[in-house]
Amino acid sequence: MFASISVDLDEIPCYSAIHGLEPPTDGSAHAVYERGVARFESWLRQLDARATFFAIGRDLDHAPARDAIARLHGAGHEIGNHTFHHRYDFTRRSAESQGDDIRRGADAIEHACGERPVGFRAPGYTIVDATFEQLTAQGYEYDSSVFPCPPYYAAKAAAIASIAARGRRSHSIVDDPRVLTAPADPYRVGTPYHRRGDGMLELPIGVTGLASARLPFIGTTVAMAGERGARWLARAMGRRPLVNLELHGIDLLDAEADGLAWLKPYQPDLKRAGQAKLAALNSAVTVLLETGYTLVTLHEAAHRLE
Repeated sequence: MFASISVDLDEIPCYSAIHGLEPPTDGSAHAVYERGVARFESWLRQLDARATFFAIGRDLDHAPARDAIARLHGAGHEIGNHTFHHRYDFTRRSAESQGDDIRRGADAIEHACGERPVGFRAPGYTIVDATFEQLTAQGYEYDSSVFPCPPYYAAKAAAIASIAARGRRSHSIVDDPRVLTAPADPYRVGTPYHRRGDGMLELPIGVTGLASARLPFIGTTVAMAGERGARWLARAMGRRPLVNLELHGIDLLDAEADGLAWLKPYQPDLKRAGQAKLAALNSAVTVLLETGYTLVTLHEAAHRLE
């Protein structure tokens, strides 16, 4: 059995867009690359593990971000494509626009680390059949965007409505509800993508088993659950062939220490101290290792599962 830690390197302006806020103009705008990445590197060294980091191409115009990606790649971590622009309405754009966004993201990653990505994750976990067509045409080996999680879907829809009720507009969008019927374990996509077929390999975002209502096994829920809750969530993953623990760069940031106090009232996980979040993540991963899971990158998982 395999487990993968994947980290979406969404910079702080992405969270401004989610909450309908003006983007920061101070140093906090680059907190993920300038502070968070180093903490992930340290944690993964302690675990003796390699992870998959999904980078947004436009962020790599910033020299410290390029250097971080090169450093991660040099240490053996996989760098995946999270598009160039990270537009939350990515899937509502034309197939040609999606293809260009994917291609430009890959170009930026290749420029930063010398290797073209083979894995993809869509902004906001939202993907459509046209995206898979573009990924196939560009030679990708796997996608990891499908998130068949009813509690997350409901919470996201409620958050968007709540932001609108407060007079702001979230850039986030909800997925096609049929994604909730998609397999929770790796599968080859059909048409539509939430059915099995003979298309690209999909490595879904982690959810617990049906008996526990397919709860999200992602950084936000693990961190918010605390150490005890994190252990429970990890055990509730059962014995899936792949546990895909999806995190974000913000998961190891601290509101006070990293200049994000302005975002704390809007972003729930920032109400937890950085060290408390790290302790919860450690608890979850420890359970997985004790259960017999081997930590691998998503690319390696894709090959081994094949």
